[in-house]
Amino acid sequence: MLEYLRHFALFLALVSSVQAASAPSIYGRAAIVVDADTGVVLYAKNADERRPVASTQKLMTALLVLEHPDINGMLTVDRSDTLVAPAKIGLRTGERYRRLDLLRAMLVKSSNDLAHCLARDSAGSEAAFAVRMTQRARRLGMVNSVFRNASGLPAPGQYSTARDMARLAVTAYHNPTIRSITHIQKLPFKFNSGRTITLTNTNKLLGKLNGCNGMKTGYTNAAGRTLVSSMSRDGHNVICIILGSTTARIFTDSQRLLEYGLTRSKSM
Repeated sequence: MLEYLRHFALFLALVSSVQAASAPSIYGRAAIVVDADTGVVLYAKNADERRPVASTQKLMTALLVLEHPDINGMLTVDRSDTLVAPAKIGLRTGERYRRLDLLRAMLVKSSNDLAHCLARDSAGSEAAFAVRMTQRARRLGMVNSVFRNASGLPAPGQYSTARDMARLAVTAYHNPTIRSITHIQKLPFKFNSGRTITLTNTNKLLGKLNGCNGMKTGYTNAAGRTLVSSMSRDGHNVICIILGSTTARIFTDSQRLLEYGLTRSKSM
């Protein structure tokens, strides 16, 4: 019996070794892959390292904005909203838009002026909104996250981790409104002037990777390329977070980790 247990332990060690060896090597400084339904971690690399996460934190912005009691109502653009840079859609002071329309455009195109406008409208100021973001993070178990703004632009003392972002991503993934938006590849947006433009989703995995259905890109000089991506295939749902990557590697590495995570999820 003792000999059997020894052989069985060796077998488990070999299986674990094979699984670890089969995990793809990626460039990103930190990463994690989780099963979106169970929360089980399928892959991790420096998952608890505190880092800036750029616009991926707009998933938290979206969660809080959706709690507005009149999400289908109108808001008025303030001058402070128009001053946010660099990535912006071009709002003008005094214009009026439906909150949900701005939220959709924010998640698809990642415009920082939209994030500021929605946050200010929701909490009175972006600073007050950021406090709510951190408070919600704690409620989600995100113990290594502090948010200072709604957009993800660099700010002193603002950070998160791959593991914390996975907790946020799982929550956002199971929000039907966010999930219905983050897979949109092309989104028409109509300005007050009547001019309509088509916004293209910044997530290049959409339409390229079978089953990819979200979620949010990010980039700053400090954060590097970041991506929260999700995939649903064969009844399995996985989410991948990569932080601190490059333009050349972020999407290919995310695809490889999603495929790897799916394989692991199916085997469990």
